[in-house]
Amino acid sequence: MSGRGNGNRGARWSAAAWSAGVLAALVALPLMAGDRLPGRVATHWGGGGRPNGSMPLWAVPLFPAALWVVLLLVLAVTFRRAAGPLRPWAGATLLFTGVLLTGAQMSVVQANLDRTDWTEAAGIGPSVALTLGAAVLAGLLGLLAGRRGVVSTPAPAGGPVLDVPVGERFVWLSWTTNPWLQLTAAVLGLAAAGAAIAAAGGLIGAPWAVVAPLVLVAGVMFGCSSVQARVTPKGLEVAFGPAGWPVRRWPIQAIESARVEQRTPAQVGGWGYRLSGLGTTVMLRRGECLVIHPRTGVEFAVSVDDAERGAALLNTLAARRTTD
Repeated sequence: MSGRGNGNRGARWSAAAWSAGVLAALVALPLMAGDRLPGRVATHWGGGGRPNGSMPLWAVPLFPAALWVVLLLVLAVTFRRAAGPLRPWAGATLLFTGVLLTGAQMSVVQANLDRTDWTEAAGIGPSVALTLGAAVLAGLLGLLAGRRGVVSTPAPAGGPVLDVPVGERFVWLSWTTNPWLQLTAAVLGLAAAGAAIAAAGGLIGAPWAVVAPLVLVAGVMFGCSSVQARVTPKGLEVAFGPAGWPVRRWPIQAIESARVEQRTPAQVGGWGYRLSGLGTTVMLRRGECLVIHPRTGVEFAVSVDDAERGAALLNTLAARRTTD
């Protein structure tokens, strides 16, 4: 698999932004509401929905933050020593635990808000169920996104022209990310999440006029910040975003030829998914692009590493289809 280095750098940027955002939320939520919380804060509830345990206010931000930091250290050590198949679980654990701790902190703050004593705190049953469901969903999405980088069949070795025996199984895969687009999307997403959490906790009025555009822009930017190109005997598949959706596909019979071309953002009109006189270009980094010339329609280019091998493989498959 090529493009692995870019994919790992993008994953590290995303993990760092997520880790910092969760840590900031865990600390900021009780501090922002400090003047509206009792001196001791209810942090545990019994079977009847009544609070039966508490912490001093100063410990409320420190305890979950310490748990989060310890988890980050454990995952960092595990990630360094783990083989590839274990790595998707690290991302899933980060997402699951981050959502769980942030949701729990939000529930604790909201239950104690404007109470004079921790024993008067409201119940948190519904919010706990909602938080747990969101955490499980986030973990599953993280696992799905991580597993897209695992390839079970090796890419064929070779130069510009590939001699692929008939009937042999193969796959060529290249993954490219733009860490700056990911970081910008993460910052916008964290800003939207912080405003939404604060509003849901009753700390501020609901700023949906600000939150909604931030979420939309962050989602679009994050979805356009990574791309995966995949060549199989069926043709070319280009998937966008960490979850590999949406996907564009070209069957091999629809591809006339493929080549490698050097392109820059200035040539195609900027970063991301661009339409220009050169056709359609997915521009995540300047330089080498895999370009296909379809039998109908405009050319399509994607900026991925090892584009020469991908183009050679597509040309071999297209020529074989023509002679069959």
